[in-house]
Amino acid sequence: MEAVINAALPVFALILAGYLAARFEILGPAATDSINRFVVYLALPALLFQAMATLAVGQLANLHFLLAFGGGMLITFGLCFALQRRGGQSLTDAGIEGLAAGYANTGFLGIPLCLALFGRESLPPVVIATLLTACLLFAIVIVMIEVDRHGAGDFAPALGKVSLTLLRNPLLVAPVLGMVFAATGLPLPLPVDRFATLLGNAASPCALVAIGLFLAQQGGGHDNRAVLRLVLMKLLLHPAITAVLAYWIFPMPRLWAEVAVVLSALPIGTGPFMLAKLYDREAALTSRAILISTLCSVVSVSLLIVWLASP
Repeated sequence: MEAVINAALPVFALILAGYLAARFEILGPAATDSINRFVVYLALPALLFQAMATLAVGQLANLHFLLAFGGGMLITFGLCFALQRRGGQSLTDAGIEGLAAGYANTGFLGIPLCLALFGRESLPPVVIATLLTACLLFAIVIVMIEVDRHGAGDFAPALGKVSLTLLRNPLLVAPVLGMVFAATGLPLPLPVDRFATLLGNAASPCALVAIGLFLAQQGGGHDNRAVLRLVLMKLLLHPAITAVLAYWIFPMPRLWAEVAVVLSALPIGTGPFMLAKLYDREAALTSRAILISTLCSVVSVSLLIVWLASP
């Protein structure tokens, strides 16, 4: 319980602060986009670059973590996708719902939460998880959507579009550049290190406030059963599969296993909502699922942290 009070509670309190700031109109609708862009294009890339640039390359070579976290993510996605396809949904809609089931909010919520719980030692697995979520899973769904829209014959152009989209994502480019610098074996220049520290320290609080602002602006959905299904798959099924993989099939250091399970238990990130809007699909379901899963995660993640902290 002490871990929840000291680490998790301040994290969720910052989300609440953003939510209340929007509800009481302390920050207007434009603030959500502005703070979000600050985090995505400046603060979070600085944190990720610094984290990777100051690490030994060998710290990232944890195949078991890749298999456990990536496996939990892909299995959850696959189960939800297959369920929706069996129900008659299109490749596009089934892909977006599957993405929601396996897309944890690793960047905006996972990084500050793991920093509070485990310290900076947790950054390598968190960055790996962020790359897997935002790169691998996102890319798979975008290819599905493009193939659904234009046919299997356009697979190569779809893949090219995905690659270009990923190359423009600062949350992917920054850690890769950091890893490239780390491979040189050179120390990070002091001015660059201090710049990244100052900017990176703003990432966590701003990201959490941005989540609260986003949640305050979401409307209701119409299919409550579909929302409930997505929330249960994300908050219960996803971490359960990852825990089995991390503790019994692909054993790894305790810190890495705990990070894998905590990240898998996080609520749905904004990626599925943004993808639905980008391709002009119905976004009410994903926005409602994000809202409900985030609210429910206050309890579910807190209980998970208590369980992990128990001897």
